[in-house]
Amino acid sequence: MSQWHSVCELSQILPATGVCALIKGQQIALFRPHNDEQLYALSNIDPFAQASVLSRGLIAEHQQALWVASPLKKQRFRLSDGLCLEDEACSVASYPVRVRDGKVEICA
Repeated sequence: MSQWHSVCELSQILPATGVCALIKGQQIALFRPHNDEQLYALSNIDPFAQASVLSRGLIAEHQQALWVASPLKKQRFRLSDGLCLEDEACSVASYPVRVRDGKVEICA
């Protein structure tokens, strides 16, 4: 059963960056593309490199959607659902994320 986990204050995630959180033994990458409360959460594991690096990727817009490019092999993953642009079979898990009273929460 999934539950909401408090991660950090929203102010601790700078706009246009990602950070990593450890929730129940899983590394989850949190992304804050803009200076607002819109956040995205994906698995932090790059399936191509088998490394925990997606939170350090570059956020970009492509085909009217937000993506993160892996810092290692440059594959792109859509922030809204984890779809891999280059190979759908290698998509990553996405997680619900919200801001409540200034705190970031992830449902995992």
